[in-house]
Amino acid sequence: MPLPVIIKDTTPTELDEIVEKAKSASSFLKAISHEGRLMILCHLVSGEKSVTELEDLISARQAAVSQQLSRLRLEGLVIPRRDGKTIFYRLADDKPKRVLEIIYDLFCQEN
Repeated sequence: MPLPVIIKDTTPTELDEIVEKAKSASSFLKAISHEGRLMILCHLVSGEKSVTELEDLISARQAAVSQQLSRLRLEGLVIPRRDGKTIFYRLADDKPKRVLEIIYDLFCQEN
């Protein structure tokens, strides 16, 4: 899909819509721009994980993982689920997965 082109005839309403979409995209990109949050999202692509599982997978302390999960939750990228004393997280929608696939293609694939 080609990117849209902003031309001089773009109406103020259309420009406002573009700015709102840019703000949304910027917030999303800021949320995934931390390596810890990025790694958490990578692990959640394969399915729901507990905080303890995520700690082990990214070799980080519980406080650090919880802090990053809090930011991801605040941005609406993950959804928590409590089962007794254990909290599980999953991706809120397909957007992170789609972006991570592109990031993987650009930075992780062997050339």
